[in-house]
Amino acid sequence: MSLRFLTFASSIINHQSSIINHHSSPITHHPFILMAKNEQMLRLKFIEELLRRRKDKGATYAEIADFLQDKFDEKGLELKFTERTFQRDKLAIADVFGIQISFSRKRKAHFIEEEELELSQESVFDQLLLIQAYRETQGKTDVMFFEPRRARGFEHLNGIIHAITQRKVIKFNYQKFWENEKSNKVVTPYALKEFKNRWYLLAAYHQPKNGKFFIITFGLDRISDLEITNTSFKRNSINVEDAYKNSFGIISADGQEPQEILLKFDYEQANYVKALPLHHSQTIVSENNQETVFRVVLVPTYDFQREILSHGKRVQILAPESFKNLMKQEVEIMLKNFS
Repeated sequence: MSLRFLTFASSIINHQSSIINHHSSPITHHPFILMAKNEQMLRLKFIEELLRRRKDKGATYAEIADFLQDKFDEKGLELKFTERTFQRDKLAIADVFGIQISFSRKRKAHFIEEEELELSQESVFDQLLLIQAYRETQGKTDVMFFEPRRARGFEHLNGIIHAITQRKVIKFNYQKFWENEKSNKVVTPYALKEFKNRWYLLAAYHQPKNGKFFIITFGLDRISDLEITNTSFKRNSINVEDAYKNSFGIISADGQEPQEILLKFDYEQANYVKALPLHHSQTIVSENNQETVFRVVLVPTYDFQREILSHGKRVQILAPESFKNLMKQEVEIMLKNFS
C-alpha cells in the first residue's frame, strides 16, 4: 500500500469523529474531498465494484455508464457522467487508491489490473461513503444514529504513520486497563492493526533490557502525549502480515503451530459467519438447511476463544478435542459465576 494512500486514509479516519459531532468539518478541506463533491465518491466506488465483479471480462464505457445510472436512480440522484468525467475518475482511483484501470482495445473494455481491492483500502473507502452519507443528512440529528463511543486514539494516526514510514523512534505515555498509573514508552513503530473497532500500534522497545526483539501491541485509545523523535532506527526484518497470518485478533501466534478447527453453526448464525468470516482461512466443510460446518486453520488465542464464546449455544466445536475441552472449562467457570 502506498504512503500516499496511508496518509490519505489516516486523515479521513482522523477527522471522522469531528464530522459526526459538527455540521462542518476540516475534512471537507482535503483536496480529494473537494474534488469528490457531487457524488464523485459514489461513482468511484461503483466503478470499482462493477469492474472487480466482472474481473477479466471488464466493461465498456457504455456498460459502466448504464451501471452508474441504475445505481444513481436507486438513490434518487442525478448522474453527470461523460467520457471525460470517466477519465478523471480513472485518474482519481489510481492516484488515491492505487488501483490501475486498463483498457483492452481488442475487447473495447476497461478492467482492473489487480485481482481485487485490498481489504484495508476497501474499509477506508467505506469510511468515505459513511462521511458522504452523513453530509447528505445536512446536519439533521434524527436521521443517522451513531453508537456512542469514547475516543479511540484516531488523533495519533497521522503522527504514527509518519513515524513508521520515516522510521522514527516515538515516545508516549501509556495506561493499561489493569493499571492506575501511566508509564512512559520509547518504541520503534512497525505497523497499525485494527480489531473490533479499535486500532493498535505494533511496535518494539527501542532499547529492550535483554536485547531481544519482539513485537508488542499498544491500544491507540490508551496512548497520550505522543512525541515523534528525531532518532532514526533500522527496521528489523519482520513481516507483520505473516506474524498475524495464523491469528485471530490482536494477539500474535508467537510461532505456535496453527490447528484445524471445525465449528458447526445453526442455519441463521451460519449466514452471519458467511457474511463476516471468522478468519481468512475459513471454508465450508458441509451444509444443509439446518446447519453449516466451517473449517478454520489458526492458533486459538485468547481473542479467538472470546469470539467463540460470544456465539453461545449457536456454535458447536467439533474438533480438535483439546480446544473443545478448553472451552468446556471456560463454560464451567462461567456457570459457577452465575450460580
